[in-house]
Amino acid sequence: MLRYAQNAQRMWSSEVNTAVVEVLGLHRNEYLADIGAGVGAGASKAAVSAGQVFAVEPTPYMRRILSARSRLSRNPFAVVAGSAEATTLPDDSMHAIMAVNTMHHWVDMDAACTELARVLRPGGRLLLVDENFDDPTHPDHEKWSSQHGEDSGHSHHFHMVDTDAVAANLSEAGLTVSAHGEGQFAGSPSWFVQIS
Repeated sequence: MLRYAQNAQRMWSSEVNTAVVEVLGLHRNEYLADIGAGVGAGASKAAVSAGQVFAVEPTPYMRRILSARSRLSRNPFAVVAGSAEATTLPDDSMHAIMAVNTMHHWVDMDAACTELARVLRPGGRLLLVDENFDDPTHPDHEKWSSQHGEDSGHSHHFHMVDTDAVAANLSEAGLTVSAHGEGQFAGSPSWFVQIS
C-alpha cells in the first residue's frame, strides 16, 4: 500500500485517463465500466459525462478509497468488487469499457477478454491502454525506472503488453477490434487496444 501512497498525487488525476475518456466520447445515457479503477482517476472523469460509471476494482483497499471519492464527488460512481476476469456486471450492460495501466495485472488474458465481451453491449466501445514507462520518451521514464525498473530492487515492473494477443483474444470472444498496437495518449507512449 505504500506504493500507492507514494504515487497518490499522480494517480489521483491522470492525463492518460482523461484522454481515454475523451476518446470514448461518453454520453449522459451511457454506462461505462472502468476496469481496475485504482483510486478513481478514470471513473471520476468519466462520471462527469456518462450516465453511470462502474469502477470495477479487485483490491479492497482501493475500493475503500473509491467509495470515499465517490461519496465526496459531485458526480458519484458505483464501486464494484471485481476484476477484468470477473467483473460481476450484467451481460450486454456497458456502452463503453476502459482500462488504464491495468492490462499488465490481468491474471488470465483469455478469461478477461471473454468477460469484457460478455458485458460490452453490441456496438459498444472499448479502450484499453497501458503506458510504456520503459520507453525513454515517456515523460515519467526516468522517475519510473529509478523507482520500479529492473535495477531498482522493486518487484513491480511493467511488462510489455502483447496487443496482438489481446486483440486476438477479443476477436475470439466475438468483438471486432478497430485498432491496436503502440500509440500516444496525452503525450505518453502506450500500448492500446480499441473497439470503436
